[in-house]
Amino acid sequence: MSILDRFTVTDHVAVVTGAGRGIGAATAVALAQAGADVLIAARHADQLEAVADLVRGAGRRAVVVPADLSDTDAAAGLAQAAYDAFGRLDIVVNNVGGTIPNAFLDTDVAYLEEAFHFNVSTAHALSRAAVPLMLTGPPEAQRSIVSISSMMGRASGRGYLAYGTAKAALAHWTRLAATDLAPRIRVNGVFVGSVMTSALEFVAGVPEMMEQLETRTPLGRVGEPEDIAAGVVYLASRAGQYVTGKLLEIDGGIQQPNLDLGVPDVT
Repeated sequence: MSILDRFTVTDHVAVVTGAGRGIGAATAVALAQAGADVLIAARHADQLEAVADLVRGAGRRAVVVPADLSDTDAAAGLAQAAYDAFGRLDIVVNNVGGTIPNAFLDTDVAYLEEAFHFNVSTAHALSRAAVPLMLTGPPEAQRSIVSISSMMGRASGRGYLAYGTAKAALAHWTRLAATDLAPRIRVNGVFVGSVMTSALEFVAGVPEMMEQLETRTPLGRVGEPEDIAAGVVYLASRAGQYVTGKLLEIDGGIQQPNLDLGVPDVT
């Protein structure tokens, strides 16, 4: 096997959540280009169909499941749907998540719990449902779960309390799940930096804010969704077969938040 062959997942089956656009869409297409059939899920069917066309353009099969993935039953159901459609399940990418920044005194208990639910509980629900199905696959398969965390799960910045706490929990969930599922299933994650997705559309339209993001990033630019997708392919493929319980930092080199939200001191 050549070194490039190690980055393939030929005839594997993947589930990618939040796959209608941004990182999820790029990841679904990247896995297809690496040889996988893909079930993609998100809220908007029209976005998913556009991504499915790209997957099929790469010569692989796609199944589209429009769903509100804040519903943990819906998230869990994706595992069986993929198995029913393709006859196996090898890769799970927990990408759905996110929380709008908020000041400390505006972050009530319900807001914090909602952030945890959307970023952690959904990942656990899908992964827990997927594991028994993943274990039925051929012995040579790469069985891998990859969760998309954020650099705010390892750094601190004003306004990110709910989001950062949830992403830190997802990162540690990754480490603990890797221990529980070793050696049969590898579990890893990605600490994502600023990536040009819909979440940054507003920032992209404000030159001063974009300049701040870029100048405070050692590599001098905002990331592309494909930067993250490439990391997922590495973690999910044989190239990453000796990696588990780790969070890959794909963040342009930042160590602290590169955007000041302007949250004032409490008074």
